Amino acid sequence: MRRLLLTAVLAGTSALAATLPSRAVLGGGCCPGTVWTPDSGALLFLDGPPTRPSTGFYEVAATGGPVTRRFSSIAYFSPRLRWAVRPSTGETTVLERLADSRRFMLPTFGADVVWNDAETRLAYTRSDTTGNYDRRATRVFVADAFGPPRQVATLYGGGVSGWVDDNTLLLSGKSAPDNRDRDLFTLNIRSGAKKTLRTALGFRGVSLSPDGTRVLYTISFDSAARNGLWLQSTAGGTPTEMGDYGAYRWRDAGRFLLIPLTLDSGAHVLRQYTVSLNRWNTLGDLGDQVRQGDWNISPDGKLLNFLSARDGNVRVLALP
Repeated sequence: MRRLLLTAVLAGTSALAATLPSRAVLGGGCCPGTVWTPDSGALLFLDGPPTRPSTGFYEVAATGGPVTRRFSSIAYFSPRLRWAVRPSTGETTVLERLADSRRFMLPTFGADVVWNDAETRLAYTRSDTTGNYDRRATRVFVADAFGPPRQVATLYGGGVSGWVDDNTLLLSGKSAPDNRDRDLFTLNIRSGAKKTLRTALGFRGVSLSPDGTRVLYTISFDSAARNGLWLQSTAGGTPTEMGDYGAYRWRDAGRFLLIPLTLDSGAHVLRQYTVSLNRWNTLGDLGDQVRQGDWNISPDGKLLNFLSARDGNVRVLALP
């Protein structure tokens, strides 16, 4: 009872959370890192022998059932599954449009690419490979599909956090290597206009809402006035301190979910914040803990999957 009460206090709730029913859709500890398909109907994961006959990307329905192979090749697939991105050991990355197998190449040197929502444009960075990370120059490039890249910014100790819209990037980093603080800022890649949202020692967990209008981020190891979990409009304005700390994911453009950090071994609690209401409510607990922060919300915002700390199974629950 004492453990449950402590969980409730840390979650900021006055009542004990009810356990949300979930089902195991993958067992045997085979499948960390599952991601949702764009239609929210299935989970994708990388697997191979001895569990599967060959290495590839497999999928299982959100309701469980047979596992089938979706992709036989190994690549980084774009969120909407329109592109396969295949870095090489050299500078060239091959990008293949899955609808017609048409390809183009970019000199990313193996860096991740960040797609805009329509997956018609991407961004990537190239950084110095030696020296202190805080002082390394990072060059930011953008490219249209099948087009050449162009450099749009140089920053230090930072990178790309995502696309606010088709012409605007969200970035963080220092404008000069000797600066103490980083900026979190938007950059219009056509006009070059920059808007600084926040300045701090560093930003962690930067997460754009699905419509790009808001951003969540965590500041730590800075002053007490700066530290915390913050919500801010990407148009600018005063950020809102959320008064809690933990792992968070956007459910849709107006709501995000938080699993508060707790120091006991109790089940993880799921809280929801509704932006329009400026209010938290507790959805329930998972009856389990999440292993290694491995949880995601389906694109339609209706389902949540997590890797069970108890047995390594992948479980799915319907969000209330």
